[in-house]
Amino acid sequence: MSAMPRIPALISRAGAASAVTAATLAASVLVPGLASEASAATPGEQALRVAAGKAGSPYQYGAAGPNRFDCSGLTQYSFKKVGKSLPRVAADQYNRTRHISSGSRQVGDLVFFHSGSNVYHVGIYAGSNKIWHAPKPGATVRQEKIWTGSVWYGRVN
Repeated sequence: MSAMPRIPALISRAGAASAVTAATLAASVLVPGLASEASAATPGEQALRVAAGKAGSPYQYGAAGPNRFDCSGLTQYSFKKVGKSLPRVAADQYNRTRHISSGSRQVGDLVFFHSGSNVYHVGIYAGSNKIWHAPKPGATVRQEKIWTGSVWYGRVN
């Protein structure tokens, strides 16, 4: 049975509810999960979308957008666009995040590349062992597989 014939009944049952509430109710019948999915995106997932939207932007040391980026400039820019503040450099970003295990990582978490205790690179976890990042001079913002096991993970609160 189609949901369409039920929509007028649902709207009339809404009574004094606003037109927006009634429209949301009708949309949720037509597309189950629509309203909850739209509001469920974490800041990290939102920042990941911002970073992915910068695909192809050139790397430039010290740049923090909107058209050129270095690694920490991309993460800072992406989180700033979703209302989260991060320091400028990767090591300071690591110190500002809640540290998590690789088993607890989620899409939108930051991935910090390190040598010993020195953090030298950062990207945003995209799932499937991939990150979005601004890799190096001569390259552009792109998605890439994590190439080493020397990484730590942090979640922006």
